[in-house]
Amino acid sequence: MNTLPPSRSFRGADIRDLRGVAQRAFTRTAGAPLVEGNSVRLLLDATENFPAWLAAIEGAKETIFFENYIIRADSTGAKFRDALAARARDGVKVRVIQDWLGSLGTGRKFWAPLINAGGIVRVHNVARWDSPLAWLSRDHRKSIVVDGRIGFVSGLCVSDAWLGNPKRGVEPWRDTGVEIRGPLCADIVRAFAHVWDENGSPLSADLSRIPEAHSAGEMAARLIATAPNIAGVYRLDLLIASMASHRLWLTDAYFAGVPAYVQALRSAAHDGVDVRLLVPGGSDLPWLRPLSTAGYRPLLEAGVRVFEWNGSMLHAKTAVADGRWARVGSTNLNIASWLNNWELDIAIEDEGFAAKMEAAYERDLHHSTEVVLRQRKRIRLPAAEDVPRSKPGGGSMVRAAAGAIRISRTVGAAVLNHRVLGPAEAAPLALSAMVPLAVAIIAVFFPAVFAWPIALILLWLGCTLLLRAWRLRSTGRKKQ
Repeated sequence: MNTLPPSRSFRGADIRDLRGVAQRAFTRTAGAPLVEGNSVRLLLDATENFPAWLAAIEGAKETIFFENYIIRADSTGAKFRDALAARARDGVKVRVIQDWLGSLGTGRKFWAPLINAGGIVRVHNVARWDSPLAWLSRDHRKSIVVDGRIGFVSGLCVSDAWLGNPKRGVEPWRDTGVEIRGPLCADIVRAFAHVWDENGSPLSADLSRIPEAHSAGEMAARLIATAPNIAGVYRLDLLIASMASHRLWLTDAYFAGVPAYVQALRSAAHDGVDVRLLVPGGSDLPWLRPLSTAGYRPLLEAGVRVFEWNGSMLHAKTAVADGRWARVGSTNLNIASWLNNWELDIAIEDEGFAAKMEAAYERDLHHSTEVVLRQRKRIRLPAAEDVPRSKPGGGSMVRAAAGAIRISRTVGAAVLNHRVLGPAEAAPLALSAMVPLAVAIIAVFFPAVFAWPIALILLWLGCTLLLRAWRLRSTGRKKQ
């Protein structure tokens, strides 16, 4: 008969072994090694981030790598363009990546001063008629690295929206970023080079050379650079939700958690973890609001506390757990960010930095309204007239995508019966039912309305496939 060994507490070598196991788990899950010797400074909103970015650009001596999802052709965009052009004229090698969809309308005319000064601008994933769905994958990263020695990772884009409009009473957007000094800057260079190479010839050898790493502090951090279908941040978010033992405080601009992540948050709350989620209180798509709030119920019922920001747009994407671990970057808690986009986040393992994140989070809660369940189990939200809000403007596409994902999951669950639906999902399910009913009625009475579009789509698809086949054949002949 087998007997169990006597129980004992973990001490000494056992604790070291457990820490080693945890570090390996984090490294393998995120796909990013832990880098020691960094200095990381927390920057809140555009009032702290933009001046720090401009100061670093103005002090550049060799290289500036600038990557952002949205760069608007407004006064803020022009200020950064002119600062980059000034350094390029002095011989600094300036390379810029902007996303085609996010920066739509910011074209060559806007960038002419930088290009004429010797800078190079690339546009990520321009829409092509022969790749009709490729445009869905976006470069959602926001980063700067100067001379390989100072870097910035954030959720902020380059636009006047982040500064607000005092004359009209519009508050600045709430967002978060970090300034990084130390060996981790080399990882930002590698991340930039990866996206740069995806959109043209590789970064030249002299530019892609990683500077020698010098210690700049005592913080340990990871740079998580995700590409489509890599899901490094998603796996890490699940791991953090599973490992948190005391607190897990989240801020997200476009929350639409998949069932696995929602269940991870629910399980943590059931286990006594103080789980909080801070989300925007306003939306530029009023019809999307019922779909967004429908996702609150399973969280609230499990004990997760949900708060809505009362000011202008809340655009930050952050997490802080147990006063030891924090994440700041561009990744939203939805499937578009987790699986479809190029994203960039920094995960910091430092109690001092986590304490600053928690303090900022508590200040944010003073400007928020908590969402609660009434006795009749209805979600109580602040009345519109009680909360000063402004039209967010940007990010509507992401919110629309998040709402579409939520609807598709609800409809899929109803059709396939693979999970139990809650009462809060009745509204999006009824809304979804209207679509096939309307389509059926139109098809019966106006069949030509469907016949012509289908014919045109099939014609376009056939021509596209023939064109790609011809290109492949031509490429093969040239190689021969």
